Amino acid sequence: MATISPFKAVRPTSSYALQVASPPYDVLSSQEARDAVAGNPYSFLHVTKSEVDMPADLSIYDVSVYEKAKSNLAAMLQKGILLQEENACYYIYELTMDGISQTGLVCCSSVDDYENDIIKKHEYTRPEKEQDRINHIAISGAQTGNVFLAYRNVAAMDKLIGEWKTNHAPVYDFKADDGILHRIWVVDEDKTVSTITATFAHEVPCTYIADGHHRAASAAKVRKSLGDKAGPEANGFLTTLFPADELRILPYNRVIKDLNGMTPEDLISALQDDFMISSEEEPVDPKELHEFGMYLEGKWYHLTAINGTYTNDPIGVLDVTILSNNVLEKLLGIADQRTDKRIDFVGGIRGLKELEKRVDSGEMKLAFSFHPVTIHQLFDIADSGNVMPPKSTWFEPKLRDGLLTHLI
Repeated sequence: MATISPFKAVRPTSSYALQVASPPYDVLSSQEARDAVAGNPYSFLHVTKSEVDMPADLSIYDVSVYEKAKSNLAAMLQKGILLQEENACYYIYELTMDGISQTGLVCCSSVDDYENDIIKKHEYTRPEKEQDRINHIAISGAQTGNVFLAYRNVAAMDKLIGEWKTNHAPVYDFKADDGILHRIWVVDEDKTVSTITATFAHEVPCTYIADGHHRAASAAKVRKSLGDKAGPEANGFLTTLFPADELRILPYNRVIKDLNGMTPEDLISALQDDFMISSEEEPVDPKELHEFGMYLEGKWYHLTAINGTYTNDPIGVLDVTILSNNVLEKLLGIADQRTDKRIDFVGGIRGLKELEKRVDSGEMKLAFSFHPVTIHQLFDIADSGNVMPPKSTWFEPKLRDGLLTHLI
């Protein structure tokens, strides 16, 4: 069963919450982060992407970047921009985007649960991204990035969270610059804290990583590296748990640097073995499973996988698998998406225009758009012990960094 615990969060004083709250570190480039912090010395990007305060030509993986994150975090605490909770609490985090709200429970999830597969995974991690977060956690002494977990709805938890929101005022209630509304409640009553812990221990057999595989893996490896020096706080890692019926999944699209020696005409001809293809005047945003958009040399194409070219098992039926097997590996020679530098990933929230931009600029040669997987597909795959190809899902809206941080 799932083991969760309350924690003493580091969080902004109410007057600084809007300025501190920042997008997750991994959705912004270094330049985008520099632009975002301009005129805002309180942005938590000074901690999560501390290269913004370092020379632009310095590697973002230089040890001095992580040391800067540590000193920036300490300075924000010393100046009273951030405070640390006196007692261990749970937190309720509600996000509202386009009039639709979703609410999760912020807590520490067990590293033991992660290692024993009570926290289930659905993708492998990329080594260089994992090492980055290992260094950041180990040197800063803080888990600044929230791992987004899902669980099958439990009526008792739905009721408890709903009642707490109704009967208590949030400590934060603001709209970010992207229009998303963020509200957070502190759950600090001993009886309620105990009830939440016990409910998960008795009614939630497992949880599922929806977003944050690298952050979770890094937290586990940091604890292991600390060995006997690891304190009790290192046994948990910062998570927000959402019931399945409140989650919204967007696709995770692909851009490719080259055509593996083929001409565009060669690629289109080869694709016809596995797909029906039509040229389109407008960008292709797939509306059904097994449909894809392809952007090549300024033109959009609509691809539909032909029956019999894929299997119907939980992994084989996924669109990311179909594209991986029948295009990326078979035609473009990309066998390992975690390590191959010829492929990059574009979250669905950035839209199809971002795919066009990456290709039209000459940076990339080819782009593919997807129909998103469902949360139940994700559960089925994780339960079967399989993993999706990397970067198969994009969850939106994103939790803001800086509002709740866990010190280890």
